[in-house]
Amino acid sequence: MAEALILEFDGVGPEEYEAVNKILGIDMHSGAGDWPEGLVMHAAGVSDDGTFVVTEVWSSRDAQAAFMESRLGAALAEGGISSAPDVKWVPLVAHHTPGG
Repeated sequence: MAEALILEFDGVGPEEYEAVNKILGIDMHSGAGDWPEGLVMHAAGVSDDGTFVVTEVWSSRDAQAAFMESRLGAALAEGGISSAPDVKWVPLVAHHTPGG
């Protein structure tokens, strides 16, 4: 079963997020781009307390680790994100896309 990944960043906002996605070749407004293999779902936004939160569903932790090692780690650094996020993995018992 797929696993959810929740990343919470302090000191990161939409500008840094956009910069990293530009480096990755992903347009978050249209959804077009070079999405990583194994990524099932991606959502991001600023929580009520100002923390930048990324929520993803991956086919496996290994798929996310491969993306981190091959592309994401370097893109985060180049985009100016130097502090590590709070990371939470959630083994899913269900994952559905209503109407899809």
